[in-house]
Amino acid sequence: MSLTDVTTWEITKKQYRYKLKSYFGVFSSLVAIQLLAILFSLNGTGMSGGSSGTFSYDVNYYTGDIIQVLVMIWAFITAIIITTKAYRYDDYSFVTNRLISHYSNILFLFSASILAGIMVFFTGHLFRLITILLKNTDSIMVSELTLLGTLKGITASILYIFLCASIGYFVGILIQLNRLFSFLLPVLFVGALFVDGMNNDPTVFPSIISFFGSENFLFLFILKIIMASALFYILAISFSNRMEVRP
Repeated sequence: MSLTDVTTWEITKKQYRYKLKSYFGVFSSLVAIQLLAILFSLNGTGMSGGSSGTFSYDVNYYTGDIIQVLVMIWAFITAIIITTKAYRYDDYSFVTNRLISHYSNILFLFSASILAGIMVFFTGHLFRLITILLKNTDSIMVSELTLLGTLKGITASILYIFLCASIGYFVGILIQLNRLFSFLLPVLFVGALFVDGMNNDPTVFPSIISFFGSENFLFLFILKIIMASALFYILAISFSNRMEVRP
C-alpha cells in the first residue's frame, strides 16, 4: 500500500470518528422517530373480521412496518442534511479533499443504518409488548421467531435503510448543485405517483418495490441493494465534482 493510500485512509478514519461523535443530533432524532412510530402503530396496520350466525370476530394486525418506513424516511432526510454546506465545511478542519469527505459520509451513513436497523428490530418487539399490555383482547397470536429469521430481518432492515440513505445523499448533492432541484424533485415525484395511479393500476413504483421486496434469495437481495446504493453514491460523487470549491 502506498503512502498516499495510507494517508487517505487515515484521514477518512479521523473524519468518520469525528462525525460519529459530532452528529449526536442524528441519533437522538432516530430515537424520537421510533417513539413517534410506536404511537402511530398503536392503532394497528390492518384489520379484518367476519361473522357466522350469532358469532362475530374482529382481527387487528400489529406490525413494525410503520417503524421501518419512518426510519427509512429518517435515513433519507439525514443523508440530505449532511450534504449541506454547514456539514461539508466541517470537513475542512481536516487536511482533506472532496472524495475523502464522501468516503467518511458513506461510512457514517452505513454505521447509522446498522444502528437504526438493529433498533427497528428491538423497537418492533417493544411495540408488540406495549400492544399486549394496553389492548384488551380475547386472544393474541404472534409469529414464530427464529435465529435465522431474526438475522435475515435485521439484515434486510439495515439494507433498506442504507438504500434510502444513498438516495437521500444523491438528492442532497443535486440540491446543493442547484437549488432548483429542491422544487423540481418533489414535483416530479408527486407527478410520477399521480400519473402511475391514473389507471387505478399503478405499475412503476410497485415494480420497483417488488424488485427488492419479492427477492427470496438473501444473497441476491443483498447484491441488489448494494449495487443500487453504490450507483446512487457514485452518481452523487460524480455530480459533486461540478460544485464550487470553498475559497
